[in-house]
Amino acid sequence: MSRAAPVQVRGEVLSLRRVGAYHAMTILAPGIAEHTRPGHFVALAVGGPDSGLLLRRAFSIYKTSDRGVYGGTVEIVFAVVGQGTAWLARRDVHDPIDVVGPLGHPFSLPKHPVNAVLVGGGYGTAPLLSLAEALRARGARVDFVLGAASEDRLFGALEAKRISASVAITTEDGSVGERGLVSDVLPGMLARSDCDVVYACGPMGMLAAVTEQANAHGALAQCAVEESMACGVGVCMTCVLPVIGEDGITRMVRSCVDGPVFRGDRVRWADVGTVPPDCLGAPAAGGQP
Repeated sequence: MSRAAPVQVRGEVLSLRRVGAYHAMTILAPGIAEHTRPGHFVALAVGGPDSGLLLRRAFSIYKTSDRGVYGGTVEIVFAVVGQGTAWLARRDVHDPIDVVGPLGHPFSLPKHPVNAVLVGGGYGTAPLLSLAEALRARGARVDFVLGAASEDRLFGALEAKRISASVAITTEDGSVGERGLVSDVLPGMLARSDCDVVYACGPMGMLAAVTEQANAHGALAQCAVEESMACGVGVCMTCVLPVIGEDGITRMVRSCVDGPVFRGDRVRWADVGTVPPDCLGAPAAGGQP
């Protein structure tokens, strides 16, 4: 399948609703929804035309509809964590939204039926739900492990139960499911489902733990990373992280265009946020090239 070029469109807010601690926004975005695959994201301009908020905000795509009364729509899920997301949360129906997408490399789907475990942390579950539908369409078995700090920060649990063979839920405060982290219950799920591949989206620490457990089980891990992305198109270099290439050489790659989905065993999780000294192009000792 050829990769469609991203487009910039003047979108429009069709709905905005609260989902626990999060906000779910549906945006009219013709030309984007039609080419979206699970794992793609969009970059939204925030703050309005007179704002000092110059950088776009990147959001995983939760759902799409390529047809309807208004045309193609995309839905995103976000938490208010700063001025940009606070501005989004104050939008009204019919407000304009400048959207670029679909962006990034999506999840790779298997050519043959597999046993897949999908692991979501907080609203990181959002892109995994459409992925589950795509996997099931290919005859795959799908199981979920969902985790969050508390019940109000858990996302998509009911939807996950509807479309999967089983769901394990953890919360750090024990408000729902088992008290603890997804990594506490993941090994048991991998064994019970005879897992072949793990798909994960959530905080970096969770992705590192998921990759380690998938490797121990002999399963391949695909991880959608949560790096800060300012431009979304590979220009600003704010979202780089160290990834081992097929040639065994570590390079600083851009999450927005080379990801956000990476093979978990290729990401040097312990070195995220740094430039490892053995990375291609890293400064030599003493800062000399």
